[in-house]
Amino acid sequence: MKPDQGWFLLAAAFWLLIAPLWLWRGVTAGHKRILALAGVVVLLPAGLAMATLPAQQVLAVLVLTWIADTAAYFAGMRWGRHKLAPSISPGKTWEGAAGGLAAVLAYALILLFFARSIAWAPFVAAAGLLGVLSIVGDLFESAAKRQASVKDSGALLPGHGGILDRIDSATSTLPIAAALAPWIVGK
Repeated sequence: MKPDQGWFLLAAAFWLLIAPLWLWRGVTAGHKRILALAGVVVLLPAGLAMATLPAQQVLAVLVLTWIADTAAYFAGMRWGRHKLAPSISPGKTWEGAAGGLAAVLAYALILLFFARSIAWAPFVAAAGLLGVLSIVGDLFESAAKRQASVKDSGALLPGHGGILDRIDSATSTLPIAAALAPWIVGK
């Protein structure tokens, strides 16, 4: 196994097991050191994924996260009634999450039309998983900001919640995409 694959597997364990449990149980003040350590597991594998994946795959994953976020926003605005995680991010709804996931699956099907050597079932399943993990990444960043008692993670992008709001979903999806890529694209 290549060293970067170890980081991707660690990130997969974090995003699939630890982050959802952490969100469910809550991030409390006693977790500050653990939260700082989590930063390494959140940021380093995402950076490695950007460095090791071909640019076209990085862009495809980033577009997936943007589609998920945008579709979730509009679906939530239109049909949102049931809060997803009100104590973490009060505006997010289950209906919005479903809309985001539906848009991600449609995006995956469109990509399959242009791809030649990709098995459709694993690709669509991976896209669905990445769509769900983009929501987990978004919620985790929101929980971390609440834990730190800050509304925005920076002022570089005023009105956008800071730079972490632009990369939160990518930190959870890029390393998982890199871990899955050898099985999906046959490399």
